[in-house]
Amino acid sequence: MKNNNNFLKVFGVIALIFMISCTGNQKKAESEAEQPAEAEEVKDQGMVSIFNGENLDGWKRYNKDDIGPLWQVQDGMIFFNGSGLGEGSGEDGGTLITVKQYENFEFSVDWKIQEGGNSGLLYHVVEKPEYSHAYNTGPEYQLLDDNNWHEPLNPVNSVAANYDMHAPSPDKKLSEAGDWNTSKIVYNNGHVEHWLNGEKVLEFEEGSEDWQERYENSKWVDYPGWCKYKKGSLGLQDHGANLWFKNIKAREL
Repeated sequence: MKNNNNFLKVFGVIALIFMISCTGNQKKAESEAEQPAEAEEVKDQGMVSIFNGENLDGWKRYNKDDIGPLWQVQDGMIFFNGSGLGEGSGEDGGTLITVKQYENFEFSVDWKIQEGGNSGLLYHVVEKPEYSHAYNTGPEYQLLDDNNWHEPLNPVNSVAANYDMHAPSPDKKLSEAGDWNTSKIVYNNGHVEHWLNGEKVLEFEEGSEDWQERYENSKWVDYPGWCKYKKGSLGLQDHGANLWFKNIKAREL
């Protein structure tokens, strides 16, 4: 009987250790399961969605009182029906801009474009009657189907460029037309970063000696309002191509 009692005691200790071990492993697994969400929250760093996936509340068409027929919401995305239309797409088109204005900010968006398509992300856009297009005031992160562009492409006009000013890294990674890309602009007191598909591909200082030299040799010298405003709307450009946008987020810095 004594041996049986010893056996039961040993068995009980082993069972207790096993239960404690299982409980510890379960808590560890639960903790690890929570980490991706926490990591994602840290990764976003306060980024806020500025498109609700249902309508265009919080957005407007540049210098217009209505959205017009070309900017639409489809399947939780912003779609621009611009295939075959010219830049600005006449009276029905124009850049879609945020009602809210931003000074220092981070702005990110997932986008895809039709084959051979052209567009851009704009910032510090200001509406005034004397400015016919949003790009008259707002600098542009170029969106383009580089791979199928119809003419020789200057790097300063390629995707992720600071249009007609700074070329992005030649090692940038661009998806094929019709596939999704992710772009991000960071603007902080004149320090500007362009990101494409998770990698920083361009960085420059607005107003620096290099920037000024590039400006004087660009098309923008003919636009007196360009880059003169340091607070304004964010914009999705109409440039006569079918476009899709989703996961549109921003945060103030």
